[in-house]
Amino acid sequence: MGTSKSCKSEELCTELLESQTGDTSTGSVIQTLRLQVFGVLHWVVSLGLILAIDFLLKKAFVAASIEFPSALFGMFCIFSVLIILDCAIPSAAVALMKFFEPGIMFIQRWLPLFYVPYLVVLPLSLKDIPPSSAIKICFIVVGGWLATLCVTGMTAIGVRKAVKTELIDAEPMEKPSPFSSIELWAWTGIFLISFVASLVYPTALGTRARTYLPFLLASTVLGYMIGSRLPSSVKKVLHPIIFCAASAEVTAVVFGFLSKSGLDPVLGYYLTNSSSDPGAGDILMGFLGSVILSFAFSMFKQRKLVKRHAAEIFTSVIISTLFSLYSTALVGRLVALEPSLTVSILPRCITVALALSIVSFFEGANASVTAAAVVVTGLVGANFVQATLDKLRLRDPIARGIATASSCHGLGTAALSAKEPEALPFCAIAYGLTGIFGSILCSIPVVRQSLLAVIG
Repeated sequence: MGTSKSCKSEELCTELLESQTGDTSTGSVIQTLRLQVFGVLHWVVSLGLILAIDFLLKKAFVAASIEFPSALFGMFCIFSVLIILDCAIPSAAVALMKFFEPGIMFIQRWLPLFYVPYLVVLPLSLKDIPPSSAIKICFIVVGGWLATLCVTGMTAIGVRKAVKTELIDAEPMEKPSPFSSIELWAWTGIFLISFVASLVYPTALGTRARTYLPFLLASTVLGYMIGSRLPSSVKKVLHPIIFCAASAEVTAVVFGFLSKSGLDPVLGYYLTNSSSDPGAGDILMGFLGSVILSFAFSMFKQRKLVKRHAAEIFTSVIISTLFSLYSTALVGRLVALEPSLTVSILPRCITVALALSIVSFFEGANASVTAAAVVVTGLVGANFVQATLDKLRLRDPIARGIATASSCHGLGTAALSAKEPEALPFCAIAYGLTGIFGSILCSIPVVRQSLLAVIG
């Protein structure tokens, strides 16, 4: 019966389409084009609104001289609205989630790319850092990752044994689509044309930063796309983020050589920190606020899981965040690392978007060192987290997910969830909450003063 009705409805639709267009294939093409145009418009509007919210919040917070991260406030507001709608009009909450879905998927698809700019300009920041200090930073980052992983994992296991909550299936997490050959060739064309044009006419778009922007942006994007296509065995050694940063770095070196300007000026145009004359890095980092706003939708999607396992999640994340911040401050003092550098690596276990907001609370912090410490922590975790968890005999997916995200944020999360999808929801929740708690703690003057007192 059901099959017969389905066939009849398909025949009626086909006849209607033929009567309107006169041709089945033509009608199908027109319908496909309409859907594609609507899809693009939907994506533009949803992403545009997220970026607009972030921009307006930043502007309002600057005007009001509020130091608290504006994007974090926006995330709380969005999450609250979704929760209220879910209680009052559930269908409205679902509709709001679906409306912003294209924009959120875009952010998730390109997320690692937004962390790269500070890695690309790292050579400029490391000039004034002595080699001995760099070695100390590496020691704190690697040792701190392992210590945080152990503390968080053991805490989660302890709370799990105390509450004995049964594990249930989480809401499925949609994965972003892979990069297509058309995208790869399109960015290759942009790179080649703009690279040659910038050599011939270095101020064609008014300033060098604007003129260099297309080929520097294209080199970064291409590096990430090609790095993402590398075999898994190669990715363990050469992570897509490293490949991406290296691609932009090599491009800057080659352009500096051919234009006889040198590397430093080109890197200076890559990240200008100027809204009136932005470079490629400024464009990419402009999405960091929207990354934080997107956490609201991820947490809302897993709200039932958060509620059911609140004891394990919140206890582990709070202890992990406190341990990470204060242990970093203490070890920095013990190894006699310069206070400004210790401050810069305090949020080593927190995602870049929020780590940069955290160090902005402290004077004298080096944002490039912060970004590099966060990315290196993630890379170490991505390569070794699964084997380390096995050695520690942490078998519970909740403990494994929370420990991974709290110690090596998004990069570790991606590595673990690729092989253990059951841990992904807990990774996603802890990934956002660790940054949120870290930001809230560091926004409190007493906490900041206590951290500075430990640093010395």
